[in-house]
Amino acid sequence: MSIVPLSEARHRVCVYCASSNACDPVYREVARRLGGLLAEAGCTIVYGGGRAGSMGTLADGALAKGGRVIGIIPRFMRELEWGHEELTELHVVEDMRTRKHEMLTRASAVVALAGGCGTFEELLEAITLKRLGLFLGPVVIVNTGGYYDPLLEQFARAIDGRFMDSRHGAMWQVVREPEEVVPALESAPSWDSRSIEFAALR
Repeated sequence: MSIVPLSEARHRVCVYCASSNACDPVYREVARRLGGLLAEAGCTIVYGGGRAGSMGTLADGALAKGGRVIGIIPRFMRELEWGHEELTELHVVEDMRTRKHEMLTRASAVVALAGGCGTFEELLEAITLKRLGLFLGPVVIVNTGGYYDPLLEQFARAIDGRFMDSRHGAMWQVVREPEEVVPALESAPSWDSRSIEFAALR
């Protein structure tokens, strides 16, 4: 995985979010606002390429503001016509594993909105790679309505239990509103590959 300098963090942002249309509409509205805000800040959005749920509204919000949106979608999803056809770029890859790799490799920062198991998996992989010094960019969690409170509590328990170092708590930033995302990206503490020195607790 290529390492992107933190100074470029606001330019290429990977957003993890949901494809569900059945969840509370507030989550889709947050995604739409975030898309517009990132576009206005000059960021390119990299995401999973879908047109449904928060994924679709994120892209729509950015495109409405003239933003650049790159979608990465596995072939089977494209064949099911799940892809968003109005993106700046839509790249078709072979499988979910490749999709995750491509999304993170193309980005210099990560933002996680509320989502299900796929979003959890993507977020936790990004944090794991950051712990190992393989991804160095900011990771911002948008905790709409306290959605991520249980996960954040679990992170704290992992640190308290010495499964993670206390310094690992600086790997992610938490905000409540999409308007806080760009400032959080810009003010995130630096992280470098020397973090491998304390990745494993002794």
